[in-house]
Amino acid sequence: MARLQLISPCVRAVERPCLITFSGIDGSGKTTQIDRLVDSLEAAGMRVCLLTFWNDMAVLGSVRETMSHTLFKSQKGVGAPGKPVERRDKNVRSWYMTVFRLCLYLFDAIHVRLQVIRLSGRGVDVIVCDRYLYDELANLNLQNRIERRYAELLARAVPRPDVAFLLDADPEHARSRKPEYPVRFLRLNRAAYLDLADLTGHLSIVPPMSIPQMTRFVINKADLAIQSRSPEDGIRKHSGYLTATNR
Repeated sequence: MARLQLISPCVRAVERPCLITFSGIDGSGKTTQIDRLVDSLEAAGMRVCLLTFWNDMAVLGSVRETMSHTLFKSQKGVGAPGKPVERRDKNVRSWYMTVFRLCLYLFDAIHVRLQVIRLSGRGVDVIVCDRYLYDELANLNLQNRIERRYAELLARAVPRPDVAFLLDADPEHARSRKPEYPVRFLRLNRAAYLDLADLTGHLSIVPPMSIPQMTRFVINKADLAIQSRSPEDGIRKHSGYLTATNR
């Protein structure tokens, strides 16, 4: 497993933590890579705050989940190989749900911004986000001029990550790993993510590869993001601050 090895002392006077986010279709491998990155950062002596979008950033996340179960008969639980779950929430496309999403996503964007501000200056070196506002914007029809412009504005409203990983994945393979949504929806969702990457211009696409290869890619990118931090940002710029090694 790839780990990060501390080279020089960490500067603790954090004003603005390094922000690293993970996005992608369900089953793309986000959880595995997040766990490995967090373990590596902590092993390097950094103070890491892990935020999950639905628990820490989305407005009324539990209420929204309950509504999807009640209104759309979405099944509960997490899909696993041999134990599929039929989810009905973000894959429900109707005009009234689009209007509802446009309103909710605005409140979510405000809350995301407040959460990052709240953690600034509290001794946190790195914030790692399991999903970000981008994962909601990928639910919109970005071929629609109005929705595309709205997504662009909201993407600018939230703090820009130092590195925003977009884990690309083959929809069929992702479905086999996490059977929750139809393959047809996953194809549309993947296309929306790639479109969003073009729209924002700063999502770092992680192409499909083996888990160890992906871990090295993620850690190297995170390493570069941390090295590029200035003292004013809270983590002193230092060539060779962290190195990626295989273990």
